[in-house]
Amino acid sequence: MEKLEEQIAHLTRTVEDLSDVVARQETEIATLTRRVFMLMQREGEREAQASGGVVVGEERPPHY
Repeated sequence: MEKLEEQIAHLTRTVEDLSDVVARQETEIATLTRRVFMLMQREGEREAQASGGVVVGEERPPHY
């Protein structure tokens, strides 16, 4: 009986620790999601204001 109580105590502690980890990850994911959204908005605004050619990938400029 004592061994079972020890196992239950250990499992309870493990569950509490994992719950704390999940809560921290939830907060971090929410923060990162907001940052990505802001960056996407900023990039969208930058693209809307752009008035020139953009070199994509391995494209060579026309003077080559």
